Amino acid sequence: MPTNWNLLGHAWAVALLTAHLQRGAPRHAYLLTGPQGVGRRTLALRYAQALNADHPDQPGDFNPDHIRSRQIERMQHPDLFIVERQAGDRDIKVDAVRALQHSLAFAPYEAPYRVAVLRNFENASPSAQNAMLKTLEEPPSRVVLLVTAESAEALLPTIASRCEVLRLRSLALDVVSKGLQDQWDLPPEQAELLAHVSGGRPGFALHLHHHPEILAARSTWLDEQQSLLSAPRRKRFDYAEGLAKDKDSLQAVLVVWLSFWRDVLLRTAQAAAPLANPDRTREIEQISGQLDLTTAQSIVAAIERTLQLIKSNANARLATEVLLLDLPSL
Repeated sequence: MPTNWNLLGHAWAVALLTAHLQRGAPRHAYLLTGPQGVGRRTLALRYAQALNADHPDQPGDFNPDHIRSRQIERMQHPDLFIVERQAGDRDIKVDAVRALQHSLAFAPYEAPYRVAVLRNFENASPSAQNAMLKTLEEPPSRVVLLVTAESAEALLPTIASRCEVLRLRSLALDVVSKGLQDQWDLPPEQAELLAHVSGGRPGFALHLHHHPEILAARSTWLDEQQSLLSAPRRKRFDYAEGLAKDKDSLQAVLVVWLSFWRDVLLRTAQAAAPLANPDRTREIEQISGQLDLTTAQSIVAAIERTLQLIKSNANARLATEVLLLDLPSL
């Protein structure tokens, strides 16, 4: 078995789950919480691999090269079920939960356990969450449920109370940077940047590494924002019109801008916290030198407010235009 299940960080969670297997007493349901990209899905899949290991040397071990482990890693094993929001849907439907319950009623096909991973279950509709309670209260034998969410508070209290909760947190930036260098052979400069941009979330850092186009888009959005700060109102309105056509892209842009303005706020307040965008230090310091703390706080609040409006299906173009008018002219 790879050290720490080949995870970056979260050794305490691996130790706890391994102890459950060594005692022969896995819980029927776990809730893995933490921010997106912190490693919830990966930990869930590693536990599924350990639960269904083929003749392990000891409980908790598994061979990542065994066919069953590879199938679970790819989320393609017949005894592994993934429930998540489908493209184009606003939430996880109750029908998806009922289909899962029907599948879990049968004995495992060829593994010791049937494992269900309910990803980002805060996205489940209230009826879907309520439907899941029956399985949590009366779980079938040889079934383990792995629920992931940003926080226990984002779910019905009755769901969290029926699960063993593991709260995953972002790692120290130097831990992420060193792990990226040691385990994935990334150059120090790139590892350092990914650690900062990801905010200490190893899963997100690796996602950025494997998808360099995301970093390229981030750089473009930050360049465009810099240009907008000195642009007239007409140009800002034109940019808002184009940006608002794709809500998913709009939210991604706003998240990047928010991280930048939080850095500006930190520098304006002369805080010692590390920047999320160290490659933009010069711009951040230039802008923070032209703003007072109240203005920096208001810009951060405006972006946060716009993100909430977009998520609640407000008029995207109007919300974006208002935000761009709120950005300072520098």
